[in-house]
Amino acid sequence: MKSVLSNDYLVLAARVFIGFVFVFASVDKVAQPDEFAISIDNYKLLTDEMATLTATVLPWVELLSGLGILAGVYFRGTSLLASMMSLIFVLAVGSALARGLDISCGCFSQDPNVGKINWEKIVQNILLVGFSLYLLYSTSDRFKLEHLLRRSTPKDSPE
Repeated sequence: MKSVLSNDYLVLAARVFIGFVFVFASVDKVAQPDEFAISIDNYKLLTDEMATLTATVLPWVELLSGLGILAGVYFRGTSLLASMMSLIFVLAVGSALARGLDISCGCFSQDPNVGKINWEKIVQNILLVGFSLYLLYSTSDRFKLEHLLRRSTPKDSPE
């Protein structure tokens, strides 16, 4: 019996789930970086300049991580990035809740009335951390583009 970490279909299902979550989460942020900077600033954890820098870079990291996970390219790195981003978000939401902030999470929409932070957001993102770590430690290569490219590369021929 295959281990859970090497089950090709469980790993693929987790990849599709995590990959789509990160790609979908990035779309609105990439399209509206100024609004995303406001969402970040609402957490009161970064300076305005750092919020702007984060709003400019983070959505692209989310998008590339999601695509990397989906395609199975730079898989360990993108899985690690996904788990780190989710963990940082858990800490940011926990901090905001502890300080009594009533703000939108800025996850999938920059509308300030959508996606208010709550304990459910923390649980959801802890699950994302778990799935991302599962992918990081998985041993299945079957449906990864990296694996297919390695298999199709001709071996060095003896001269």
